[in-house]
Amino acid sequence: MSMIENIRVSEFVRLPSPKDLKQAWPASPELLSSIAKHREEIRNLLLGHDPRLLCIVGPCSIHDVELGKQYAQKLAALRHELKDKLCLVMRVYFEKPRTTVGWKGLINDPHIDGTHDITTGLKKARECLLNIASLDLPAATEFLDPIVPQYIADLISWVAIGARTTESQTHREMASGLSMPVGFKNATDGGLQVAIDAMTSARHAHHFLGIDHEGLTSIVKTRGNPDVHMILRGGTQGPNYHKEDVQACLQSLENQVVSRPVLVDCSHGNSNKDYRRQGMVFEDVLRQVQEGEKRILGMMVESHLQAGKQDPYASPRKPGVSITDGCIDWKETEEILRRAWASLP
Repeated sequence: MSMIENIRVSEFVRLPSPKDLKQAWPASPELLSSIAKHREEIRNLLLGHDPRLLCIVGPCSIHDVELGKQYAQKLAALRHELKDKLCLVMRVYFEKPRTTVGWKGLINDPHIDGTHDITTGLKKARECLLNIASLDLPAATEFLDPIVPQYIADLISWVAIGARTTESQTHREMASGLSMPVGFKNATDGGLQVAIDAMTSARHAHHFLGIDHEGLTSIVKTRGNPDVHMILRGGTQGPNYHKEDVQACLQSLENQVVSRPVLVDCSHGNSNKDYRRQGMVFEDVLRQVQEGEKRILGMMVESHLQAGKQDPYASPRKPGVSITDGCIDWKETEEILRRAWASLP
């Protein structure tokens, strides 16, 4: 490669192949069977075959594998206790989109020091997901980089495509080949059409460039993913979790794509970026369910062991406190989930 072609690239660093990483951090047949059952469980909720409420709760981002495991142990116990009315799934987010710059997540910068040791980040991500899977707890994540799924998708039961990437053709193509249900968030301005178009695209087969199990550049041919849905997350125009917003979304879906329930993100634009308002949003959506709206799939809540957020580069960091978006603490999380369970028939 000539000097001209290399002028903006300082270095290429080889990564282990997905096959190599999976051999180093393997998932047993029993774990993979459990994850397949979790995917089918969520699929049945999406198709209306299961009347329970889907609740995806957990840290805005995982920055410490041990803390993630501690949270997972608490959620796994609660999942078992409330399983007749609620399907609890843990948020396990390793990639964070940045509007400009900042910490991009455990995979990109696992040491939180700007060294961007992605090889270690991928290993830590698999370690974390294997810990969670061993608790019989489903994991949910957002896929931001289209190469990452080859390394960890086998351990994931539900996927979100974020508001910044829902319009991306690359992410729609990627979603068409994922083996689990996928939720597309409405645009950052609150508009629904971008997510509706994404759902339509992801339901179809695609052919695109990617990598295979050996890490070799390949043509990826997908069959299309029928298990897609909308996530309402609010936007710059305001929240969109109220009854009239949910009804308008459901009508648009029925008119343009296919009748599908919607998931409400209680954070982001719906909480006006104030983590303390998530409980209020959760309760409002729960009332809609109590009033008979069966086309609400469930809710997503950003929750950690302790409330609030902190600077990712703080020293020392407070244990159990988010280093990205603010989160409610475990006590409040348990309280709202128990109230939801008690209020449902």
